[in-house]
Formats: sequence, C-alpha cells, structure tokens
Amino acid sequence: MRKLFFLCIVVLLVIACANIGSPDGGPYDETPPRVLTSMPENQAVNANRKKINIRFNEYIKIENASEKVVVSPPQVEMPSVRAVGKHVRIELFDSLQPNTTYTIDFADAIVDNNEGNPMGNYTFSFSTGPVIDTMEVSGYVLNAENLEPIKGVLVGLYALGQDSALHDSVFRTRPFDRVSRTNGSGRFVIKGVAPNLQYRAFALQDMDGNFTFSQKNERLASDTAIFKVFCRQDFRLDTIWRDSTHYDSIHPVRYTHFFPDDIVLRAFMEEGQERHLLKTQRDVPEKFTVFFTAPSDSLPIIQGLNFEGNGDFILERSEKSDTITYWIPDTLLSYADTLSFNYSFQETDTLGQLVWHTEPLDLVPKTTRAKQLKDIAKKTEEWETEQKKKRKKYPNLPPEDNPYLTTFLTADLKPAGGIAPNQIPILTFSEPTSLPDNTVLRLQLKVDSLWEPEPFDFTPIEGNPRQYRIIADWEPGSQYRLEIDSASVTSALGHINKPFKQDIRVRREEEFGTLFVHVILPDTAVIVQLLNGSDKPVATERANNDGRAEFYYVRPGTYYLRCFIDANGDGIWTTGDYDAGIPPEETFYFPQPLNVKALWELNQDWSPRSIPLMRQKPTKITKQKPDKEKQIKQRNQERAASKGK
Repeated sequence: MRKLFFLCIVVLLVIACANIGSPDGGPYDETPPRVLTSMPENQAVNANRKKINIRFNEYIKIENASEKVVVSPPQVEMPSVRAVGKHVRIELFDSLQPNTTYTIDFADAIVDNNEGNPMGNYTFSFSTGPVIDTMEVSGYVLNAENLEPIKGVLVGLYALGQDSALHDSVFRTRPFDRVSRTNGSGRFVIKGVAPNLQYRAFALQDMDGNFTFSQKNERLASDTAIFKVFCRQDFRLDTIWRDSTHYDSIHPVRYTHFFPDDIVLRAFMEEGQERHLLKTQRDVPEKFTVFFTAPSDSLPIIQGLNFEGNGDFILERSEKSDTITYWIPDTLLSYADTLSFNYSFQETDTLGQLVWHTEPLDLVPKTTRAKQLKDIAKKTEEWETEQKKKRKKYPNLPPEDNPYLTTFLTADLKPAGGIAPNQIPILTFSEPTSLPDNTVLRLQLKVDSLWEPEPFDFTPIEGNPRQYRIIADWEPGSQYRLEIDSASVTSALGHINKPFKQDIRVRREEEFGTLFVHVILPDTAVIVQLLNGSDKPVATERANNDGRAEFYYVRPGTYYLRCFIDANGDGIWTTGDYDAGIPPEETFYFPQPLNVKALWELNQDWSPRSIPLMRQKPTKITKQKPDKEKQIKQRNQERAASKGK
C-alpha cells in the first residue's frame, strides 16, 4: 500500500512538471512618465541657474532631441539636453538675460525607457525676474508657392518698442525674442510670451544656426501684421475611449485658449541664390554638361587651351540656364583624349554679388573614342559571326550592312497615342540639327483611305537645338501621319536620320469635358492652374476681367485647382524679396477635388479668401503629412485578447 502511494506521488509530480507554463512577467507598464521634482521648480521666478535637473518617477529617454526640444529665448550656443536614468539634465551656455522667461519645450520627446510610453507635450519654464510669462501664440508656416506645410522651420517673435515700430533690419541683426519650431503639419506654438506687448512674427529655415536671416538660401517668411496676445477661458469636447473603436462618453473640458492662434506665415526663398559651379559631366566624347547651383542671365565663355578659340560648340540649355550641355561638332576636338579650356562664368562672391570668375577645366570622357572603337569592333565581330551562321543556313539571303559602322540620327514624337485638339506635339532628335524645311518633313491627313498633305508649322524650341514643335489645325477624331525621309536630315555631328513615320490620332470631342472656373478675386490678375493627383499643372489659363478661366478638352478624371495673383503680370508665380519689401505672389487652392466627365460642362465658383489658407490644400495632394501622434501601447489589452482566442 505504501509503495502504491509513493508511486502515485511520483506520477503526479512528473505530470505537474510536464505542464509548467512560462510566467508572463506580470502586466505591462502603460503609465507615462511623471515629474517628481525639479531644480529649479517649474515656473520658478528669480531663478538664475544655468543647470537644470528634472527628476521623473521612472527611467526615461528623449527621442529626437535635436529636432523636438526648443529653448526660448533662442540660444546661440547650443544647450546640452540629455536623459540620465530617471533625470533630464539641461545646461544653458549663453548668459541668462534679466527679467526674462525661459521655456524648454520638449514637445512629445520624453518617453519611458522600457515601453516607450509618451509623456505628452511637456514644457519646463522659469523666469530670471519676479514675473513669469505664460501666454502663447500659435499658427502655421506654409510654402508660399504651393501651400505645403513646412516641418522643422523656426518661428520667432520680435517685441515692438514703445513707438510700435520694428525696423526690418532686426531680422538680419538680432536673434528672435521668442522662438519655436513647426511640426509635421507646419504648426507652431510659441510659449512664454509676455502680455501687454506688441509683436511681429517671422519664420526662418536657419542654415547657419544664428537665428537671423543671413543667407540667400535660407527660406523665410515675414508677417507685417502687428498683434497683441490675450487669452480667455474656453472648453473642448473630450472623448473617453473604451477601446480603439468604442467610446464610453464625451464630456466638456475647460481650458485656457490663447490668441492669436491662426497666424499663417507664407515662407519663400528669394531669387538670386548663390551661384557656383556644381559639377561637370562628360560621359561620351561628343558632348559635356556643366551644372550650376543657380541660374544666370549671362552665358559662360569658353577659351580653348588645346584648341583654337571657343570651339564652336552647340549649346543646349535648361530654361534658366543652370544646366548647359555643349555638343562638339568637330570630331578632331571631340575625339581628343582631353578637352582643356578656361571656363568663365558668373559666380557669387563673398559679398553676395555676381562677378565673373575663370576656372581651368580638363574634361576626359568616361567612354573614350578608343573604347567606342573597341566596342564597335567587338559588336562587329559578333555580328559577322551571326551573319556567317545565317548564310550557311540560308545562302540566298541578300547582303546586309553592318549596323554598328554607322551612327544614325533618331527622332521621337511626344505625346504618343491620342492627343487633344489643342495639344502641340514635340519632335525630339537625338542630336542637334539645323531646322529642316517642310519638304523634308511631311504631315498628312487621312481622308477615307488616302493620305493627303496637311499644312503645318515646324518651329524650334528656344535653348534646345534638338526639339521642335509641330503646330497644325488638328481636327477632332482625325488621324495624321508625320514622315521624314531617310537621310534627309543631317545632325550637327554629321549623322543622318533613319526613315521616320509616326501616326498622330486626335481624340474626338466626345472624349473630353469642359471646365469653367469663376474666381472671386475682384480687381486682380489671376492665373488658374488645373492640377493632377501629383500636384502638377496639366493646364494653365489666365482668368479674364470677370475672373473666368476656361479649360477646354479636359480628359475625364479627378483634378485639383490652384491659382495665384499675378501681381507683376509675367504669367508665372514670383517669389518675394525681403529687403525690397515685396511679398511672394499669393497662392490659393480650391479645397475639394473636381471630377470632370466626358461631354459634361462643369462650372465652379471659387472664393479663395473665404477659407483659411491652412485648410485649403486637399490632403490627397499634400506631400508633407502630419506627424504620427505618439500613443500608449495597449499591450495588456492585446495580450488579454490573444489569450481569449
């Protein structure tokens, strides 16, 4: 009996050991960090400590401190902000200003060390005088050209003097009085602002860290409006959530509402950016390209060192001449191992002025003429071997020319496929050509089954010796054909063309819709742009005196609208000039997409000033998305749900 008892005990122990589960370690920590003490105390007055220590109830860390933590007034020498165990330690290196409120805005950068639970927006402040300022100012910074929110740009305030004036030079000579930084929505909140003073707001993409507008390549915004700060008691509706999809209740919460809270700063970069030679590129012997950091009205000058004169290059340049390709028609020059010359161009000097500068250049092609000939020989050998195999199998084949011994000029016509009756196709050659006459190019219209000659204009595109416009009276629903005879066009490099033939189908009117936009901006010159889903213009029209812009032959689809006030009448959006007091031209977006249907006429009234700028640009075409809000991870709830399955 005793043996049987002990045997049962052993069996039970074995079973128990076989079913031991791993402990889950208890519930996850879902409590955000909490401040216990600080030295000095938060919102202390008459404090003059440059070293600040904040103690928390658990181990913490600071995420993206360089991006999120902002000290105001701005510090010329970068302060030290670091997490050490359960402490945040800040050291200020600039001298403390008397009777000044200092704020250290951590935003949502503080999280606990283990689970990453966010503390939420946290700001520590103290005053070196007997009073601490607690007012706030908020708003948005948008790109002036396309109303994109700008993330990470500085926004600052200058307090006006007793004469209620602020000289514009202060933006160039003195750091901001108060400062903040925008988030992913372009929104800023400036804290520690004093009441009973008048202010002006500025934005700055500070490239050199001096908190002043000191470089041409710094994006800036300047608001001429003068304002005072004030506050009032308000309430908002807060939702108590049971889980991610269900809520328990909604109740009002009282809070202090600070004003102004809707400042909009339109940031821009001035024209006349610093111009320097960025790089040169010579992939093949026949051409080389020079890249500059900014445009210029004057073309560079070439003086040959291993060739005579300027080389008689053929120039192909970008719209603003910041990229220039030089074609080399002289084969003796292009086939040389090195191209050596003095290159004179306009460059920005240390005083910010454009001056002529000369730089010697030695350009060697990545693929030399010797390498080209070697490749031709290799391909020719492979081609001849293939020809021998074909003729052995098919002795009566007609002779063929070696395709690798001749370089042909090629052509390409865009757009391909169907075009709208108001479109202008572009013919692009692979190399520069002189303007062929209409006897070389033929445009024909298909009538029944026959092709009949059709009149057209063949015009070059300025700055590009390879491109030409094909202008004709395109008949909706008709088919055309553009032909170029073989060897009828010779490039500047001496290459002849292959025969070219491409059909052009003009879409029927029934395939298009029409859009009429009435822009309500009285007594202003307005340019209206029809945009695609990538925020790119597909059509641009100038509104008439009644504010009406007409878009014909619009392909069915979803579009967006943008307009700008063409203050200088040049038909293009123009940036601002801070020193001259010229703001950038005003831009507006229609806040909703427009659906254009075939055979439909869509009329749309639009009052651009009726909606605040920060709410105008549709989310679907806004590239800068809001920052993802940090939330406490519901890991206990997730674990309970997984156990219940």
